[in-house]
Formats: sequence, C-alpha cells, structure tokens
Amino acid sequence: MSILESVSNPVVHPADDSAAIGDLAATFASQKAAFSTDRNPSIEVRRERLMALIGMMMANREKIGDALIADFGAHPRPASDLIEVLGVVGRAQYVLEHLEEWMRPSVRHTEAALHGTAQAFVQLQPKGVVGNIVPWNFPFDLSVGPLTEMLAAGNRVIIKPSEYTPACGALLAEMVAAAFDPAVVHVVNGGLDVAQAFAATPWDHLLYTGNPNVGRQVMQAAAANLTPVTLELGGKCPAIMTLGSVNAANVESVIGTKIIKNGQMCISVDYALVPRGEVDAFVDHAKAFLAEAAPDYARGDEVTGIISPRHLARLTDMLAEVRERQGQIVTLESDDSVDATSRRMPMSLVIDPAADLRIMQEEIFGPILPIVPYDDLDAVIAGINAGERPLGLYVFGADEALTRDVLDRTHSGGACVNTCAVQGALPSLGFGGSGMSGMGRHHGIEGYREFSNQRGVVIRGEGDMIAAFYAPYAKAAGLVEAVLSGA
Repeated sequence: MSILESVSNPVVHPADDSAAIGDLAATFASQKAAFSTDRNPSIEVRRERLMALIGMMMANREKIGDALIADFGAHPRPASDLIEVLGVVGRAQYVLEHLEEWMRPSVRHTEAALHGTAQAFVQLQPKGVVGNIVPWNFPFDLSVGPLTEMLAAGNRVIIKPSEYTPACGALLAEMVAAAFDPAVVHVVNGGLDVAQAFAATPWDHLLYTGNPNVGRQVMQAAAANLTPVTLELGGKCPAIMTLGSVNAANVESVIGTKIIKNGQMCISVDYALVPRGEVDAFVDHAKAFLAEAAPDYARGDEVTGIISPRHLARLTDMLAEVRERQGQIVTLESDDSVDATSRRMPMSLVIDPAADLRIMQEEIFGPILPIVPYDDLDAVIAGINAGERPLGLYVFGADEALTRDVLDRTHSGGACVNTCAVQGALPSLGFGGSGMSGMGRHHGIEGYREFSNQRGVVIRGEGDMIAAFYAPYAKAAGLVEAVLSGA
C-alpha cells in the first residue's frame, strides 16, 4: 500500500476518478496551449484576474461557511469569514497594491572596466501552468490564497482539493468555473488516483501542502518530470516559555492558537516547554482563559469538528495511550466527553508526557497539548535541534536578548516571539518550511518570486572587454596580468 493510499479517506470514494483524470489531462493541455500564446500577461490582465478572485470570495461567503460546516460537522462561521474568506481577500488586495512594483526588473551590478555600459537585471516571468494540491484543514485559504501570487505572477493554475472536504471541493469548483475561464484557473476533484495523476503531471511548478510522508511521494513523482516543487509540510511546532513568562496573556496566546480549527493547523502549537516550577500556573491560566473565552467550548459553536471519524479515533487513541501509561491528563472543561456525531472534541493538556508516547512522536493535529516541564533552557534548545526542523517555533519572554538568543540557536520554517502562528497569516511575509517541514515560500514578494522564473538578462553596451573570453587568449592574458598586478 502506498503512503498516499494509507492516508486516503476510507469513507470518501469519488464516483469516477477516471473522468476527473481525463479532465485534468485535457485542462492541462488547454492551459499549456493558452500559455504558449500569452507568455507574459499584461499588468491589466493580472489585475483583472485578481479582482475576479476577490469578487468570487466575497460573493460566496455564506456558501463557504455552509460547506465548512458540512465537511467538519461543526465550524464557527466567524472563523470561516475571518480566515477562509477575508484572509484570502486581504492577501489578494496586498498583492494588487504591490504588483506594479514586483513586476519591475530588478537591476544588478556590472563592472564597468569589464562590461562597459552593459545593463543587467532579473526579469520575473511566468513559469507557465502551476498545480496546487490542497489539504483539508483550510480548504479555501490554502487553495485560493496561493492562487493570488500564482495569478499575479502570470501563471495558469489547476487546483486539486482534498477528498476529505467534498462539500468545499465541490463549491470551489463551482466558484472557480463561474469566475474564470478554465484555461486560466480550473478545479479537479477526486480521490487517490486523481492525486497520483496530479503529482505526476509535468507542471511548470507544483505546490503541495500536507504531511511529510505524502510530501516525499509528491516530490518523487515530480522528480520524474524535473518539476520544481514547493512543499508546505508540518512538524511538531514547540512553544518555549522562558523563565517567568507564564502569565495570562502568554498562555492565552498558546491556548488561543491551539483552539484555531481545534488544533488542526500545521503551524499550531504542538507542545509547550514550560519551566518546571511554572507548570501549575500554566494549567491554571489555561483553564481560566477557556472558562472565560469559550465556556463549554467543545459543546458550543466555537469549536471546529475533527475532520473525519478516522482522525477522531486517532486522537482518542492517543489519549487512551496516555491513560494506559498512567499519564496526567487535564481537560480544560468540566465535561470531557466527545461528541462522535459532530466530532466535537474538548481541549486536553497532557502533563509531563513520556517521550515515547505517540503525542510526543507524531504531529498531533488536534486539541491535545503536551506540557513538557524543563529545568535547563540549553537542554531544551539542544532537544529541539536534535529533532526535525519544525514549520513554526514560538518563544515567550520579556528578556529580548534571551528570546533573540533562542531564535539564533534554533532553526525552523518561521517563528514568533510572544505570540503564535502569526507568521503564517501576514500577506507580506514569506511563509514556508525548512528540512522536513518543507521547502520554498509563498505569501508576498517571496510567493511572487516562487511562482516566477527569475530570468537573468544582460544587454550588451559599449566599451567592454567581453572579447577577452574568446580565443586566442592574448587579450585575456593581458587582462589577468593587469588584475593580478592591481593595475
């Protein structure tokens, strides 16, 4: 069984993957042909496409909220609006504001003695036809969000939503079909066979967001075509509470971030490292925050349901393992029951977990937060560096020199000081991983460059020494001698 097959949703079986694969092939060919006749869309065309994207998102706000509830079982509408709609619109607006600046050639230095009056610059040109394999946790933010920079860069795009979110995938296909010519943007829904065909398509660039295991397979399939890839993966993102930093505001940042999508976020806090003498205070602040901010959190409208019964079973099995090992679990609500129908699950802290537990070995992706006591910050940093590089790293403390030292001595895709996950939400800040947490960047100018061919261009002028590189090399010998003698 392949890794892709092992993580495929056993409940969702698209009716006709063969038709979707045919649609993928036909649309890819159509977009390649269209790109061949328009390799560098004007700024006016790019702006029109971005405006169409914004209009598409705003016109479908209510439907997007409905689709998220249908797929997750429970999903707070304000979160849908804020993250999946307005977050994407804000990203597109930021791109529109800076597009003219980004499209300008970037001038490079030349050496007058050697190159005369030559000009050199980097020209950012569209790569061509770009594929985007989207995860289930943010079905619109991670499909239409990167589309902003892909379209701004002049590309044509095909999107593959997750089969775990069929309502969102169907709506996205409907939205895109109404807003764009399929030769510009198209959506292909389907299951495992479609995902494998998608990864094997000879894209001019491919973005995959998901877990590292599937990321390996996507990269392997892309390698057969030498397709450049951007991989946005995950990992165990730590929150490091430096000595004296456990207070109400900082714990609110950690727990507040953890309850976004009920922990189903790649840059969520996966575990918190807390000075041993401040663990009890952390637990007390966590309880107080949730009691005030979202009482009866897991039974109300503030919680996002776990995406599928299989994912819910995985999380409950993790907690069962902790109980079997006599570990300490603190549920941040009086009722720790799980609603299997809507897949609502309460937030739990696991205090001082054994290192070999699943919650310490796997990315949790749910409402479970291990609290790991520590006595020595240097040992904490050494432990983080001994593992795989996380997608995000968060450090808390009032001592700026200390928090800067922690950042300087660790490595991660992104980082925050005295907050969490904001690095993944700024339209201006390149977002991506490092090592096992991914490669490449999207968002902002980094995203625009990621989906562009950074073409180096030289325009020859007058008075240069370029002929010194041609045989016979008498001129070259004289030039070398002059350089070495300092003349």
